[in-house]
Amino acid sequence: MRLLSCLHNLFCWALFATGLLFVWQASYADQFLARILEYRSAQQSEGREENDAPGAIALPAGVQLVRDVAYGADRKQRMDVYLPQHAVNAPVIFMVHGGAWRFGDKNAKSVVENKVARWVAKGCIFISVNYRLLPKTMLVDQAADIASALAVAQAQAASWGGDPEKFILMGHSAGAHLVALLAAAPERAYKLGAKPWLGTIALDSAALDVAEIMLNKHERFYDSAFGEDPTYWKEVSPLYSLSKIAKPILAVCSTHRKDSCPQAVLFASRAKSQGVRVDVLEQDLSHREINLQLGTAGSYTDAVEAFMSSLDESVKRALDRPSGSMH
Repeated sequence: MRLLSCLHNLFCWALFATGLLFVWQASYADQFLARILEYRSAQQSEGREENDAPGAIALPAGVQLVRDVAYGADRKQRMDVYLPQHAVNAPVIFMVHGGAWRFGDKNAKSVVENKVARWVAKGCIFISVNYRLLPKTMLVDQAADIASALAVAQAQAASWGGDPEKFILMGHSAGAHLVALLAAAPERAYKLGAKPWLGTIALDSAALDVAEIMLNKHERFYDSAFGEDPTYWKEVSPLYSLSKIAKPILAVCSTHRKDSCPQAVLFASRAKSQGVRVDVLEQDLSHREINLQLGTAGSYTDAVEAFMSSLDESVKRALDRPSGSMH
């Protein structure tokens, strides 16, 4: 009888353990599927394509690449610096890639290629920055990474032939959100050692008002980016962070997206009420094209350069130069 009782107990425990394993596997499978769907949602929203994977670009003649300049201990806290020949007090364009705050890279062709070809050939320095990503690093810390990178770049600018006072911040998508967040409240960057910069170009961010996103139907990936706390939504919203010392901003937006231009217009209206300059540039381009085509000849690049030129006379002189004149 004891043997039968023992076997019965073992059988019951085995069934119980099997049941627990089944429940765990089902739960894990649901979480895994949710992660896949969220990642796919983020990719689709960003317009990411396989041919936009990180890779070496063909450098224009005379352009020097200083790769992986460190601004922190993490391997993601690196930036690439593209230098023209014989740079002296050159303006600096400081670029932050997109990727739904969870992927993307400073080497992506859509981030770098046309911009380097256009602006480094005119004598500007171009910097492309990586930063720590979700799920390990939250947005406020990503913004801190960008501020720290900016501080290090400004400190080293003179050694590259750049002017630390002639920086223009630029970012696409998630990167546009991060640079807009710093531009709206520059004290975030100043606390980490950054100095004032000339202005900021936000390339198609639809996250200028995070609270508006989260209170309405939205893409899955926003949940892991912004969480459930309304206080945090405002903390990471450029709209709610706007201060009277905000730097001038050009908000480029795609008319192909339902939220991007309305958010940009609302942001500009709020900024105007505080005496802050925010220009809106609507473009009949896709989210990806907003990034990829900047730097190619045409009215879009001309309009962005008009904003850049308005920030400082030395920037205007550089942009007025024919491409290749610094070689």
